[in-house]
Amino acid sequence: MKRKWSTIAMAAVMALNLAACGNGGNQNAEGGDLLQQIQEKGTMTVAMEGTWAPWTYHDENDNLVGFDVEVARKIAEKLGVEGTFVEGEWDGLFAGLDSGRYDMVVNGVEITDERAEKYDFTEPYGYIRTALIVADGNEEIKTFEDLNGKTTTNSMASTYMTLAESYGATVTPVDSLDQTLDLVVAGRVDATLNAEVSFYDYMNVHPDAPVKIVALTDDASHVSIPVRKEEAAAAFKAAVDQAIRELKESGELAEISVKYFGSDITKE
Repeated sequence: MKRKWSTIAMAAVMALNLAACGNGGNQNAEGGDLLQQIQEKGTMTVAMEGTWAPWTYHDENDNLVGFDVEVARKIAEKLGVEGTFVEGEWDGLFAGLDSGRYDMVVNGVEITDERAEKYDFTEPYGYIRTALIVADGNEEIKTFEDLNGKTTTNSMASTYMTLAESYGATVTPVDSLDQTLDLVVAGRVDATLNAEVSFYDYMNVHPDAPVKIVALTDDASHVSIPVRKEEAAAAFKAAVDQAIRELKESGELAEISVKYFGSDITKE
């Protein structure tokens, strides 16, 4: 039995259908409208790492939890479907999105010019600054410019890896925030870059960790949800945009943020 379509999803599909009529109505030539497919099967496949607290991680009972998990569930609820979560390494998330195995990636993804060339991004649902983190005893690195010739560690192909390399650092790729900070503490790398809020969450769990923030980016980056850049995904993106706007207006998005970050990161 097909699930009942939500008002958001129905409006998005009607808008796309009107546009399709003006374009010959052939937007489904590549296999059909994505939103319609999701509605018909009743599930939305969401990819995330599952290792990056407080965004997406496992609690003491091994349940997948986090800011992004709850945001994705709320969006799925708005679309009238259930969220199905798949975990994997960072670069594999996008490979799965490209191939159509995943409908979206919800994993604190920051909008960059390079990514925007390949993906369509939804309305931002978070705003974060990047922190430069070093060991307590490190007095050589005080600014991002000091990374030139130094070593850092971050997730492969992440925004933080790209930023570190832009300042002349050599980056060792790893899979999780805990791993990056373990390498910094052990002195195997000079620094790591990560979301300011993720660092504070880490320190809440590891209050005695001998690491510190020495610099922050001036401007906040926009956290959004990438979807495939194709006409068949247009109605889906429109429905997700509307869901995010409603979650902002209702205050639900802010509540989820405060729950996991201790502050509201959903306002620029």
